[in-house]
Amino acid sequence: MLVFATSDKGGTGRSVTSCNIAYRLSLSGRNVAYVDFDFGSPTAGALFEIGSIERGISTEPGTHVSGVHNYLLGRNGSPARVDVASNTDRTELKRTTQRAGRLVLLPGDEGGAEFLTCDEEMVERCVELLAALDQEFRVVVVDLSAGRSVALEIALKATIQPALRRRTARWLIFHRWTRQHVLAAAGLVHGPNGFLEAGVEYGHTDAELLGSVRFVRTAVPTTVSYLSADHPAQSTWLLEQDAALRRLATANRLGTTSVLGATPVEPVLQWREQLVLDSDVNAHIAKAETTQAYIELARRLVDDTAWEML
Repeated sequence: MLVFATSDKGGTGRSVTSCNIAYRLSLSGRNVAYVDFDFGSPTAGALFEIGSIERGISTEPGTHVSGVHNYLLGRNGSPARVDVASNTDRTELKRTTQRAGRLVLLPGDEGGAEFLTCDEEMVERCVELLAALDQEFRVVVVDLSAGRSVALEIALKATIQPALRRRTARWLIFHRWTRQHVLAAAGLVHGPNGFLEAGVEYGHTDAELLGSVRFVRTAVPTTVSYLSADHPAQSTWLLEQDAALRRLATANRLGTTSVLGATPVEPVLQWREQLVLDSDVNAHIAKAETTQAYIELARRLVDDTAWEML
C-alpha cells in the first residue's frame, strides 16, 4: 500500500503525524517504509531522532550514498535506507517488541531544494522506487512537500503508470482546525489547479482519486477543556466557532464522512516535534489521547471499510 501525505499549508503537523502513524503501523507488526519527499525541508530524520541525518543525508565527496532528492535527479542508483530502531538516538525507540515490524526511513538530501519541474526520467525513477518498496513493505508512507508542489506532481504522474496503476494508493490531506486551514485544504483538493484537476489531467479519473482521499485534522482542541464557568462569554464564543468550523468543513466537502481521523492538541508537540511514545504517556509527559489518536489513524488507514466510496 502506498500512502501519500500532503497539505496545502506548512505547519499542519503533516510530517509529525505521518511519522507517528508509520511508527504505530510498525508496532502492529507491519513492515513500513517512510520516504521523505519534502525536498525543501527533509527533516524526517529529526522526527525519528537520528542525529546524523536530522536535516537530510549529507553526501560525502567520493561516495555514492545520498538521499531521495539526488536519486530522482539520477545522481545515484538507489537512495540510502536507514533502519530507525538501529540508528535512532532515542533509547526508548530502540526498544521495539518482538512482534514489531521494520521501520525504515529513506531520507532526503541535506541542502536539497524544491524541484521547479519534473521530467519523464524523474517520474520513471519514482515509479521504480515505489514499485520496489511496495513489494518489500506492507505500507509505504511518502511525505510530500506542502501545496501544489512538484513532489505532488511526481506522485500523481507516477501512480498512473502501468507499474503502479493497480496498486493501492491512498492520499491523506492534513489541515489544522482553523478557518484558513479548512479553506486551504479544500482548495488543494477541489480548487483550480488542485489535486483532482491535476490528477485528471495526468490520466486519473475524478471518482477514483476522490475515493482515495481522506482528510486528517490535526491539533484539534477539545472544546470542553476550554470551557470555563468564570468566562461564560468566551465559552459561548468557542462553542460557536467550533460549530461554524464544522459547517464550513461540510460546505467545502471536508465533512465527517471524508475525514479519516483527528489528533488533539498535544503540549509535547507544541514544544518539540517528535514521535509520541507510550513511555511519554506513562511518564505523564504526553496525553494518552494523542497516542490513541495515532493508533486509530493507523488502524483506519489500512482498514478497507474506512475507504469505501462515499
